Amino acid sequence: IEDRSMEEKEQTEGGLHFVGKKDELMEAKRSFRTIEDRDILIIYYQGVFYAMDSYCYHAGGLLQDGDIEEINSKLCIICPKHKYKLTLAEGECLYRGTNPREKPPVPRWYSKGVKQRTHTVTENNGEVYVKLSDRSDWIESDYYQGEKGKIERAKAEASEKKTSCQ
Repeated sequence: IEDRSMEEKEQTEGGLHFVGKKDELMEAKRSFRTIEDRDILIIYYQGVFYAMDSYCYHAGGLLQDGDIEEINSKLCIICPKHKYKLTLAEGECLYRGTNPREKPPVPRWYSKGVKQRTHTVTENNGEVYVKLSDRSDWIESDYYQGEKGKIERAKAEASEKKTSCQ
């Protein structure tokens, strides 16, 4: 059996990045990884692996602590900061609303579109790999992966700690 170092495992052909052993990631359920300077959340839920940017597109909240619920037949992670609902598979943001022109208005689920960048997860011989999204268009969660977003996130975390200590 070939014993490759972590560095060698990290990057393989085709943009696949080794993120861990399947059984360890399954046990952890949620794992945080940084791949090519991008912070990724890997989620194992109901037998399936998902990967998405780890900070909510809306205000940079840490999705790692969010609950997972089925909403409108789609699995969603709920951002703990402002309760935004993001589909695990596509990164689509869902919200509940009513059409005031309907009589009576009936609450329904609507989509704001894809707001959270998702990534491809593959498993091979008990090893799990992530391939970063190759979509070239701007997706709102990209903001919190850049320098300005990282500064803004740090400021928000500092002010939250200050208010929780008072």
